[in-house]
Amino acid sequence: MRNRSFLNSINHLIRAERSIPLGSQTFSKSRTQYPVGVSPLYARNAKDSYLWDIDGNKYIDLVASLGAVTIGYRNRHVDSAVKSQLKKGVTLSLPFELEAEVAELLLELLPDAEMVRFAKNGSDVTTAAVRLARHVTEKKLVIRVGYHGWHDWYIGTTSRSGGVPDEISKLTKVLAFNDTEGAINLFNLFGNSIACVILEPVGATFPTNDFIYTLRNLCDKNGALLIYDEVLTGFRISRNGASSLIGVTPDLSCFGKGVANGYPLSVLAGKRKFMKEVENIFFSGTFGGEALSLSAAKSVLLQIRDDGLIEALYDKGREIEERVNKVMADLKITFLELSGHPSWLFLKWNVPEPEINEVKTLFLQEMLARGVLILNTHNVMTSLKKKDIESIVVSYRETLSLLLEAFQNKNYSKYLKVDAIQPLFQIRK
Repeated sequence: MRNRSFLNSINHLIRAERSIPLGSQTFSKSRTQYPVGVSPLYARNAKDSYLWDIDGNKYIDLVASLGAVTIGYRNRHVDSAVKSQLKKGVTLSLPFELEAEVAELLLELLPDAEMVRFAKNGSDVTTAAVRLARHVTEKKLVIRVGYHGWHDWYIGTTSRSGGVPDEISKLTKVLAFNDTEGAINLFNLFGNSIACVILEPVGATFPTNDFIYTLRNLCDKNGALLIYDEVLTGFRISRNGASSLIGVTPDLSCFGKGVANGYPLSVLAGKRKFMKEVENIFFSGTFGGEALSLSAAKSVLLQIRDDGLIEALYDKGREIEERVNKVMADLKITFLELSGHPSWLFLKWNVPEPEINEVKTLFLQEMLARGVLILNTHNVMTSLKKKDIESIVVSYRETLSLLLEAFQNKNYSKYLKVDAIQPLFQIRK
C-alpha cells in the first residue's frame, strides 16, 4: 500500500459539477458511490484489468465499467475489429450487412431466441420489452422483480420517482425476488390485467425452482409474458442465457453490458411470434445499427462461442470467491458474506442499518488505498492475472482485519479519513 493523491480528481469534480449534475453522466460512477478524498473520481485510461485515474494511481478493476467489460479493456481482437470497421463507416444511410451477422451469432448462442433487435442502453430494451408485452397481450399492468433502468414504468416505483406521473407508477407492481406467495397474490388480484413479469433471473441469489416455475405457470395461465432482464447477467454467467442455468424459458430477453465489451449495444431477443410485432410498436433508433459497437459485439460473441470466455470468467471469479471466503473464515468475519454467481458476486453486509454507510465507506477507503477498484460486487474480467487475484486477496485480508477491529469496537471514525458516503439510490437490496 502506498500513499495516493486524489487532488486532480477533487479539482476536476469541482469543475465538472459546474456543467454536469453530480459531475458524472452515470449515478453509479459518481461521488454518491465513491467517497470524495480517498477515491479516484475520474479515469485517464485502462488496459486489460487495470485502470489509471487522472492522478496517475493504478488499480486492479473489479468494477469493470459496471459489469460492461468482460474480456478486459482494449482487447486486441475487439480493437482490431473496431479499427477495421472504422475505415468503412460508423452510421450510414442504409443498414450494414454486419447487423444480420451479429443477429445470427446471437441466435446461434441463444436457443430461446428467434429474432433480435438492437438498441444502445439496457433501459432501451427493457422498456421495449414491456411495451411489446402490453401490445401483444392488450393488457397494462407490469410486475417487476429487480432493477430495470431509468424509464418511467420502472423508476416510478422507486425512491427516484420524481417527474413520473402517479398514473404511470400505479401500472407497475413490485415483487420481491423468490417471493412465490407474493407472485400468486398479485396474479390473484390482477391476473386479468397483467401484461408481463420482468425480472433479473439471477442476482445475489439464484431463483428457487418453486419461484421461477410458478412465475412461468402464472404467466401461461393468465396470458402474460415472462421477460428476463439479462442486461448484466447476459454473456457473463452463461453463454446460452440464464435459462440454460435455471431451466425455465422466457418469452423475451434483454441483453446489454456483456455483448460488446464496453461498446454501447443492447439487445431485445425473443420468440418470433412476439418479435415480429416490434414492427407495430415502433421501437426504432438512428444508432441501433451503429457499426463500431456491432463490430465489437461480433468479436466478443465469436470469443464466447469459440474460446471459452464464459468458462474463464467463472473460473477466475470462483478462485477469488474461494480465497476471499478463506480469508473471512480465518478472521472469523461474520459481518460480510459473498453470494451470487462467481462472475458477478455480491457483497452482503450483515451490520446494523445505522452503521452500514460507515462500514461500506471504510471498506472502499481501504481497498482503494491498496489499489483495488471495487464497489459492492465482483465484476470479473477474463484478463485478470494470477498476480492480480493474489493482490485482491491480500487487500481483502488487510482491509477486513482493520474493519473487524472497527466493527467490534464501533469506532469507525478512528479509521475513516472522510465522511461516510450517502448513496442517493440503492438499485438492488
